[in-house]
Amino acid sequence: MRNRYLDLLRAAAIVRVIVYHLFGWSWLSIVMPAMGVMFALAGSLTAASLEKRPAAQVVTSRLRRLLPPLWLLGLLAVPVMLALGWTREEDGEHPFTLWKLAFWILPLGDPPGSELGIDSWEPLWYIRAYVWFIVLSPVLWFFWKRLGPACWLLVIAPFATMFVLDRTGFELPETADVVMWDFVTYAACWIAGFAHRDGRLRKLSPVTVFFLAVVLAGAALYFQSGHQGEDAWDLNDVSESQGLYSLAFVLLFLRWQPDMSWLSRKRPLDRAVTLLNARAVTVYLWHNLAIAAIWPLLTLLGFDDLGHLEKPVTLTLALVLTGVAVLLFGWVEDVAARRRPRLWPDIDTPPGATARPAVELAPVPTVLGSDGQPHAGWSEAGRDGEPYAGRPPASERAARDAVTEKLELPVARSHVRQRSRKETKREENSLIPTWWDQKD
Repeated sequence: MRNRYLDLLRAAAIVRVIVYHLFGWSWLSIVMPAMGVMFALAGSLTAASLEKRPAAQVVTSRLRRLLPPLWLLGLLAVPVMLALGWTREEDGEHPFTLWKLAFWILPLGDPPGSELGIDSWEPLWYIRAYVWFIVLSPVLWFFWKRLGPACWLLVIAPFATMFVLDRTGFELPETADVVMWDFVTYAACWIAGFAHRDGRLRKLSPVTVFFLAVVLAGAALYFQSGHQGEDAWDLNDVSESQGLYSLAFVLLFLRWQPDMSWLSRKRPLDRAVTLLNARAVTVYLWHNLAIAAIWPLLTLLGFDDLGHLEKPVTLTLALVLTGVAVLLFGWVEDVAARRRPRLWPDIDTPPGATARPAVELAPVPTVLGSDGQPHAGWSEAGRDGEPYAGRPPASERAARDAVTEKLELPVARSHVRQRSRKETKREENSLIPTWWDQKD
């Protein structure tokens, strides 16, 4: 059975990142800090797996689901970048180094690429960050369970670490430094996902959650006002602001789970949510290349000046071209999940049906906490077959239907310490990729 509220949050985050990468609207980072949300969802689902399976199985299963889509992208992108002169570049962010190609196989560091191929590798920092969170999750989960009431110190620890790093100026070698900063930026959200899973977040009173959210968001915006980057209010440029604001958003949106029965009655939206969740990795890996192809395609078709229709047309094309990528490359997610490959995922399967879902299943029973309430927002199903939050179960069943364990993809730009590239961010009034300008 699927938790459609989490599916909806993930789908909204994916759409938000596409729009952000297309238009470069910095205010979107405040409306929805998508990366923090996606790391929190992944943390919750990883905790669900760690409750039921050995840590080694959880880590290998997650990596098996994540890496094949990345390998397919590398098999296509790396030879093209080499053929177009990557080895001759002298001023690129990733000068060609043979051994670093190993990061396309296991991204413990950022998978490298040429300047011309930046749209293929620039978003891959998230994949690298996700790998590290997965590898370290068994240790984090162990301490979370052993610390008892003091477990909330793990949520505070990343911010204390950032404070120490800022005060001391401590740095690691470049590859390790960006790993460290991305980890401390989003670790609080990942661990908040643990709190969502085991019910600790739901036990916080509404007043407490609202107070914490307001304080954290206020601190984030105050810090941002004194440390503004290239775009004054783009939280993605400042790790401290991003971490604080993302945690505030996560606390608010994961503390409650609304009744999602309405979604099944909105069939187009329901299917779109299912599609985005079934092909989340493919959409994330290929949407940037889809955006880069918009203006070459429009120029080829003779539509160089769209006037006031520019934004709706380019957004539509971004979604269409991303859909083409889903058709061409999405099947590898089925292979990674050990399912029969399909060009287009089944988006018409009703909730709770016995058809195989888009991701591996992890049984999540309805477990009552000490307050008599179900853990992590899971309880009896509504009319659409989806679980509600915060309602006691109809009976003391030992286990309900299996819950879908989903890969979280986020979506935001790399940490500012990874050298933010002004020329690669789309301006609001100019959607032409940096490598395609018909004026040159």
